[in-house]
Amino acid sequence: MNWYLIHTKPRQENIALQNLEQQGYECYLPRLPAERLRQGVLSVIEEPLFPRYLFIRLDPSGGSQGWGPIRSTKGVNRLVSFGSEPAKVGSGLVEMLRVQDGALGRQPQRHFIPGERVELRSGAFAGMEAIYQINDGERRVLVLIELLNRPVQMSVALASLRKVG
Repeated sequence: MNWYLIHTKPRQENIALQNLEQQGYECYLPRLPAERLRQGVLSVIEEPLFPRYLFIRLDPSGGSQGWGPIRSTKGVNRLVSFGSEPAKVGSGLVEMLRVQDGALGRQPQRHFIPGERVELRSGAFAGMEAIYQINDGERRVLVLIELLNRPVQMSVALASLRKVG
């Protein structure tokens, strides 16, 4: 049994994973927790480590589970190949990813990092740059803006911030 790579349709990694596993294939989709801003609320979601890709374990001889059903599986775009030969992935790489996945403290990747430059998109200071400080509740954050040549700390709505650059 060897590991191969599946290229999925955009944002359908979980659908492809679920459908392939229901067909009896052994699959692995490495994920990372990440903070995302949705409707003004910062939430933690699991994102694929490699967007649009997942690993699948297959018998290279096409034994009991062949290649055919994979192509027609919902969420799957194609099996990654070089020419007509499916591209093998080293089992050591997949095992290392699994070990790292279990060893991580599962801290989410932060949407805003303290000290990061942000831009205010609404309110009286719209268009001004600020420095992100810290979350101040579920929907508000503290930022530093320069006002009259002095840094001033203020609380703003999380949804009113945008990363600069």
